Amino acid sequence: MIIQDLKNRLIKRSKQLLQVARKQDIMCYRIYDKDLPDYPFILDRYGDHAIVWIYERKIDDSPERKIKFDESVITTILDSLGIQQTHLHIKHRSRQRGLTTQYQKSNLAKPVLIVKENHLHFEVNLTNYLDTGLFLDHRLTRLKCKQMAAGKRVLNLFSYTGSFSCYAIAGHALSTTSVDMSNEYSKWTARNFDLNGFSRSADRIITANCFSFLKQELSRNRYDLIICDPPTFSNSKKMKRSFSVDHDHLELLRDCLALLAPSGTIIFSTNSRRFKLSPHLSDSSIHIQNVTDQTIPFDFKSGCHSCWTITRN
Repeated sequence: MIIQDLKNRLIKRSKQLLQVARKQDIMCYRIYDKDLPDYPFILDRYGDHAIVWIYERKIDDSPERKIKFDESVITTILDSLGIQQTHLHIKHRSRQRGLTTQYQKSNLAKPVLIVKENHLHFEVNLTNYLDTGLFLDHRLTRLKCKQMAAGKRVLNLFSYTGSFSCYAIAGHALSTTSVDMSNEYSKWTARNFDLNGFSRSADRIITANCFSFLKQELSRNRYDLIICDPPTFSNSKKMKRSFSVDHDHLELLRDCLALLAPSGTIIFSTNSRRFKLSPHLSDSSIHIQNVTDQTIPFDFKSGCHSCWTITRN
């Protein structure tokens, strides 16, 4: 069954966004983010594919009603976007209870797409993970990194699939170091480098615990630009203790500052909705600027993330 008011909204929004995306050389953008209270889902476009995350509704108090709702939403999306059913990738997100929804992996086939963003290319996977390999809300943050990278030694912590590093290299960074705890993401980063023809010996990809890396790196290197976009929460078995950005960011940022070169800059961001930057971070030797408004893309609402630059005076 087609949901008419939802269809009208999706068609109008898609037309508006497509025009802007083409002008900005972007293939991936957000179309819908729980805009209508009765239809809680998120819809992103990836070229001629789309991915939808469907959230639970309290009024769907039986499996039958939930299935009916899901079917109506999916039918409406397919009709509105005019895409093949095989090109719509569907995920369900339950309400956060403990850690049950953190990076759930699917057993479905692996549909890998190559997408374009600001003249760079990235591999995305729309099926096998909760996230796709490219955080769309940080599109402008990546551009900021590119604009600041020329001649800089860049450290990309929690580097995921290396998109910030790709932007830094495109911005003529002197060197990049991408650090992530996942060997799979390190390999993904290498593939993104290959996609863009990046093969410099100055660009390191390191599989390591970022917190341990920061401690060990103190006696070795200093960096002019540090990208720090940590997870909101992690209890990985590879870590000695769990991490919460709300409670543990002060120690993390102090370790980053210890590696920061004179006149260097940290770009720090988080998706935690309750986050408040610790007042204990401030002192006369650093300047902190909230740049969140400068990093929210045209297709996202305010509140998708928070972002600061931390600069040595």
